[in-house]
Amino acid sequence: MAASLVHSYLEGLEGWARAGLGCDGPNPEGGHRTDIYSQEVGMATQEQYPRDEEPVSGWAVGGVTFAACVLTLIGFFQVIAGLVAVINDDFYVIAQNYTFDLDTSAWGWIHLLIGVLLVITGFGLFNRSAWAGYTAIFLAMLSALANFFFIPYYPFWAILLIALNIWVIWAITRPGALRI
Repeated sequence: MAASLVHSYLEGLEGWARAGLGCDGPNPEGGHRTDIYSQEVGMATQEQYPRDEEPVSGWAVGGVTFAACVLTLIGFFQVIAGLVAVINDDFYVIAQNYTFDLDTSAWGWIHLLIGVLLVITGFGLFNRSAWAGYTAIFLAMLSALANFFFIPYYPFWAILLIALNIWVIWAITRPGALRI
């Protein structure tokens, strides 16, 4: 029974081929495609069907995935630093005569907000979405800038986060990293 169904299916395909009703329309060389069996097996070559996009490099995908991991980690670090500053004002040492002398709680809220946005963007970057790429670059620059102003409060930590933010920007802006 199954053999007769397959046989009638293949006869139907041959009839379509004789009538010029191939599955993928006109043949690139002119006329209609009559080679139904090669279509079924999927033996179309790239020359017959040119693609608009080049294949994505494994290095690019790996770089974006690693950048998403690091961006999410930076976001969690920012959230922790922000919560520490909001909960305990005396944790961070305040430098004397610092030009950008904000209250420690204000810095905490800034870090907390940036951290939450970085975590959300990091999860979006795992999907390689264009909005997450643009937002990640912007937020990484903003995070690096905020940490630059935070250097007198917690120098080693701020410099480490600046370096990680620069690395994330580099990883996302590499050619082929995101399809934008």
